[in-house]
Amino acid sequence: MPKTLGMRCRECGEEYPLGPIHVCELCFGPLEVILNWDEISSRVTRESIQAGPPSMWRYHDLIPVEGPPTVGFHVGWTPLLHAKRLGRELGLKNLYIKNDAVNHPTLSFKDRVVATALTKAREFGFETVACASTGNLANSVAAHAAEGGFKSYIFIPWDLEQGKVLGTLVYGTHVLAVEGNYDEVNRLCAEAGGKYGWAFVNITLRPFYGDGSKTFGYEIAEQLGWRAPDHVVVPCAGGSLISKIYKGLNELNRLNLLENGVPTRMHAAQAAGCSPITTAIQTEAEVFRPQKPNTIARSIAIGNPADGYVAMETVRKSGGWAADVTDEEIIEGIKLLARTEGIFTETAGGVTVSAARKLAQQGRFGEDEVVVIAITGNGLKTQEAVADKLGSTVPIQPNLQSLADALQTDRLLQAV
Repeated sequence: MPKTLGMRCRECGEEYPLGPIHVCELCFGPLEVILNWDEISSRVTRESIQAGPPSMWRYHDLIPVEGPPTVGFHVGWTPLLHAKRLGRELGLKNLYIKNDAVNHPTLSFKDRVVATALTKAREFGFETVACASTGNLANSVAAHAAEGGFKSYIFIPWDLEQGKVLGTLVYGTHVLAVEGNYDEVNRLCAEAGGKYGWAFVNITLRPFYGDGSKTFGYEIAEQLGWRAPDHVVVPCAGGSLISKIYKGLNELNRLNLLENGVPTRMHAAQAAGCSPITTAIQTEAEVFRPQKPNTIARSIAIGNPADGYVAMETVRKSGGWAADVTDEEIIEGIKLLARTEGIFTETAGGVTVSAARKLAQQGRFGEDEVVVIAITGNGLKTQEAVADKLGSTVPIQPNLQSLADALQTDRLLQAV
């Protein structure tokens, strides 16, 4: 029996055969994959999952691909860390970091969605894959395309961080730097997909691509001993990740795999310089208003998020809230996580940490509740953001007297 039965419009409910389509022909609403729950529930247990590989593919029965994975064999199963030192700073006893900054192979959660999308692209018979990206997706599509033998085209905004540009070019892909922001890049890609017939992972294959993010939520619950957390704080760009984490938790509960149901409240985090989702939540607006991005957090600087409405809906349905932070607070969040837990995150992670601190100060979390912060990318990719914010080295000569002289400075004496 097939694992997937077809596709359904999230807005009007119209159903379609399974295929590389993402928009309803009747109402232009987003499509999502219909899973065969009778088939899945007959074979998925805690034991069957735990017998799987130490990767996202331990949840293969819940991922919308029919055959075995063909790329990204080692993606996922990233650490869930009890962040005791950061928790003390925030007044939380049970704070956890889900650290996709060490995801294989390109150090971001995007490896999950790309492994799913390119496996599905192969099932559909595509030979060329592409994407519109603010950086992390570019790295991941280029890497997985190289692994899988696909031809690839990567479209990025012209002013992307150099670490992410180099981290894409190294895989031998074709990179096109568009003179515009991400929303303009994305519009061009929607047109190019129709003209050239390429598999754009976050357009053509979006229903499958998005479901790769469910594994982020599956792993959190399994790593907490098959329990859903009380809160999850998630950075929002296009808006898909926050809804898919929540969807993943609810799917495990549907299979009776969780000890405590899904009490989870989902909280959205954005930069103040690009906050269409958090602004709409905080003002209790029915729809979000697109914004022109102006923030150092470029990886989540999407002014017109494709899944913005469903992100808002997820936050409200779960009883969560939203916070946005300034560029200065983003830097503070990066440094705070590094100082307390030894984790170097990119600017999106700085957003999430500082947003979590604001939410804690507002009393959104109980002292003993389980709070998970989603860290989605590595700081090595956005070094420019903190390069002039960390002080400098202290030059000394290779002798003890020079060391002693240096230790007399106020800064070094405080550190000893």
